[in-house]
Amino acid sequence: MTSAASKPAPSGRQMTLQPGPGQEPRAALLRAANINPGTGLATDYLNHFNEAIMLLEMIPDMPECAEDFLAWHPLSYREHFMASNFKARQLAIEAYESADAGVRADFDNITSTMTSILTAVGAAMREVRQDKTRATLALQATGWVKPLVAAAGGIINGGADADVDYIMTH
Repeated sequence: MTSAASKPAPSGRQMTLQPGPGQEPRAALLRAANINPGTGLATDYLNHFNEAIMLLEMIPDMPECAEDFLAWHPLSYREHFMASNFKARQLAIEAYESADAGVRADFDNITSTMTSILTAVGAAMREVRQDKTRATLALQATGWVKPLVAAAGGIINGGADADVDYIMTH
């Protein structure tokens, strides 16, 4: 049975959601920056993938948006924050780098999968010229990536909503 201070991570690891003694000032700093103090991760990174999803969702109704999607390029967690206007970008990068290795591996696995899907769909869209084919690719990609964004959000927020093994095998 888990305590109120921890929840099982998708991989069965325990993630501390409450700071230990003496860690409250850091936890407060992380919370103020919209970084989960229990995981060291920030949901702001998911905006990078949500942008791609938004562009993909527009393609069936506005085929010219395919060009906007094709201009999207993957960014690592560090690259995203370095390029962003996020106020606490250095803190976000430091918290990510010092996050539990297992939690970070679960998170990186999902974000790597999203990046692979989006990159492959972009490559396929570059090969085809028919709007209908591009729309089909866009719809398929959003169906694959949206659940992964939700799973990544679950990991960021402590793993309560993410079952990584299930999502990655279905």
